[in-house]
Amino acid sequence: MDHLYTPWRMAYIRGEKKPVEGCIFCQLGIADSPSWQVIARSEQVYVTLNLYPYNNGHLMVIPYEHVDSPEKLDTAVLTDQAMMVNRALAALRELYRAPAFNLGANIGSAAGAGIAEHYHFHIVPRWPGDANFMTVVGSTRVIPDTLDNTASELRAIWKRLFNEG
Repeated sequence: MDHLYTPWRMAYIRGEKKPVEGCIFCQLGIADSPSWQVIARSEQVYVTLNLYPYNNGHLMVIPYEHVDSPEKLDTAVLTDQAMMVNRALAALRELYRAPAFNLGANIGSAAGAGIAEHYHFHIVPRWPGDANFMTVVGSTRVIPDTLDNTASELRAIWKRLFNEG
């Protein structure tokens, strides 16, 4: 039997989420709010690591504006979000040499949104033969790096690629 060590998942499995007053995405979006998981910020959106990733480098691009669906956002926000998705793809390709990605949003709880009240867009790096199938057969994900290290490496690449920070 194989054993996979993914200690950061236990809080999620047990439902031990830290109590948060208000919307966690709005709190992360506050510009002077220090957060190790935020990778980059732009005028309308920010990029952050998913605390419960599907794969290494799982990012979310989140508007500062608290809305539950993208059709409530104006063109400037949607354009900024699309540009930040492209930057995130470039950074993830460089860091992980990821040849493929899943991109998308779960709009509403019935669609699988964990935080349905604040729209966000997912970017999940994928590799041939990655172990995401294990979620279906074994309720296990394989994440071979720590979130702290992922954040640090992505921030350095983002800064170099886009002269930010």
